[in-house]
Amino acid sequence: MMNKRFVLLSQADNVYVCCENVLKDTELCLEGKAVVVNADITVGHKIARKGILKGEKIMKYGVSIGSATQNITFGEHVHMHNMKSDYISSHTRQNKVGEES
Repeated sequence: MMNKRFVLLSQADNVYVCCENVLKDTELCLEGKAVVVNADITVGHKIARKGILKGEKIMKYGVSIGSATQNITFGEHVHMHNMKSDYISSHTRQNKVGEES
């Protein structure tokens, strides 16, 4: 399934991938259901295709890319604030004193 702003990469996926920037509070129709986007979503980021329970796998490309760290509602932004990667540890880069970004 594809619309102008989001694409479903595999029928097995529980997330859509953003292909056009979408601003917070934008109302969309996905799979015949109305949803209001809860955050600015940039190209390449994901939103939930359905409700995803804490601990449930995040499916993209038909494979698991991570697990939900909290319950995620339909249409909610899915990223490192509510999921953990199956492949790499999540971290925030912090510069040492005197080091430039």
